Amino acid sequence: MGTSYLWVKAFHIVFVASWFAGLFYLPRIFVNLAMVPPDSHAERERLLLMARKLYRFASLLMILAIALGLVLWLGYGVGLGAGNGWMHAKLLLVVGVIGYHHMCRRLLRGFEQLANRRSDKWYRVFNEVSVLLFTATVVLVVVKPF
Repeated sequence: MGTSYLWVKAFHIVFVASWFAGLFYLPRIFVNLAMVPPDSHAERERLLLMARKLYRFASLLMILAIALGLVLWLGYGVGLGAGNGWMHAKLLLVVGVIGYHHMCRRLLRGFEQLANRRSDKWYRVFNEVSVLLFTATVVLVVVKPF
């Protein structure tokens, strides 16, 4: 496929991994936000600032990861053709990760509006969802089980 394919693939991997790093850490900030005492305004504002910046940065990484993934899929034909059921499953997971990303934004808005109703324990479990999505995606791409 050539050198350009390898460059696109390499940067796709870098941006996917970086996007997920944001999705791993953002819910950890939510855990801390959920534990902030009501009278600790400075701590709350500092964590909100961190969460906002991380969400914006992760959003940029998401766009780049998806764009390069589309180049690989539609431009280079990766995953097209017979025997590529793994790609259909991967695309379904990508939709799930995009949904998870947007749910993080909704949860962040809840903190901004002082409307959070979830516990720090809930956010600890929610944080693990991104790990499961990442693991499943990597397994599908590397192992190609179907």
